[in-house]
Amino acid sequence: MVANSTVANTQPKRLSIGIIGGGIGGVAFAVALSRDSQLDVQLFEAAPQFSEIGAGVSFGPNAVKAIQLLGLENAYQRIADSSPAPFEDVWFEWRRGSDDTYLTASLAPGVGQSSVHRADFLDAIVANLPEGIAHFGKRCIGVKQGTDSATASFDDGTHFTGDVIIGFDGIKSAVRPHVLPPEQYGEITPFWSGTYAYRGMIPTRDLEIALEAKGSEKRLALVPQMYLGKDRHILTFPVKQSQLVNVVAFITDRSIPNPKLPEGEEWVQAVSQAEMLDVFAGWSPACQAILECIPEPTRWALHELPELARYQRDRVLIMGEAAHALVPHQGAGAGQALEDAYVLATLLADASCRSHNVSTVLSAFEQVRHSRTCKVQRTSHEAGDVYEYAGEGIGDDEAELINNLESRFEWLWNHDPHEDVIAAKNSLKFETSENWG
Repeated sequence: MVANSTVANTQPKRLSIGIIGGGIGGVAFAVALSRDSQLDVQLFEAAPQFSEIGAGVSFGPNAVKAIQLLGLENAYQRIADSSPAPFEDVWFEWRRGSDDTYLTASLAPGVGQSSVHRADFLDAIVANLPEGIAHFGKRCIGVKQGTDSATASFDDGTHFTGDVIIGFDGIKSAVRPHVLPPEQYGEITPFWSGTYAYRGMIPTRDLEIALEAKGSEKRLALVPQMYLGKDRHILTFPVKQSQLVNVVAFITDRSIPNPKLPEGEEWVQAVSQAEMLDVFAGWSPACQAILECIPEPTRWALHELPELARYQRDRVLIMGEAAHALVPHQGAGAGQALEDAYVLATLLADASCRSHNVSTVLSAFEQVRHSRTCKVQRTSHEAGDVYEYAGEGIGDDEAELINNLESRFEWLWNHDPHEDVIAAKNSLKFETSENWG
């Protein structure tokens, strides 16, 4: 905690960077930057300590690649779960929710369903963060900038001034209105996707017993599953070294376009098991076994952002969910934040990046990332439609559904974020050849 009213740089550095937000993406970004002694890195988190809400988070091959490139692979592999042989390449098996009939599997060779408990992963990344970088109880209330600096103000009366401000502060970002001023872009607020997600964690052994009692295979507890139905689907995958099974059961309101959440309703709330069971009444024995093992579910109203026109304004940039919050149907949100973190950290760590040209570097980052992250937002929403028999041109045609599920993730997974770095540097060499090595 900083006592004075300003967080000051103690010695001259090539670049000073303020990061707003201490979630997985923000901390991974700070860790990557902290390896360069010429960068002054300060991270500001509103909470009193690092913490993650939610339970399991899954990573596709692209996200695992980003984790490797960020130098966090050892920390990740110590806590990551994977499917047991011979299912180690399975991302999800897909089944009919009404009767458990196997439809197909989506395979991610060499990675499969690589998943962790969110809090465990954040702890593992934080362990790599040098002391003196993180500041807590720092809720950002606004950003402003001059010609050669940017300043973030906090609700405790302190502020940080540096060369760059990076907003990694989530779907309700306080940095975003500065990048996209409401008077120019209108009010940009998260919107409800129309989907509720019931969540719970089940001890693996309990689920195995419950599945067998219903006449289902107990391996359904350990191999990631997706049960599909009209306007509903359920997913399961193991976390905590397969000690627990993460369960999310979705229901979507498609009765009207652009459904609205009831006024004043909390995004996350505890609900009764009876409510959840009623939503999935008549579903398969395995689905009943799963849901009956969750005595106290929470219900999440899934929100997302519209595709934004821009992520950068001069010396200020938004990343991760602050820029492209999405629904979780492709397991892609955390992966995009980690791709963002790797690409920008690599660009900022280049010795040619300095205060006078950093805005151009941020612009190059936006150019190489914007179309991809918007497409991930769009296709994540579409994936939820596909799983719930509402996919355009697919509906409940199982042959079309199987064909889509076997191929729809390839473009997402087969992306190397280092190619974004190369593309950005190539554009910078062209635009700022006198400054960029």
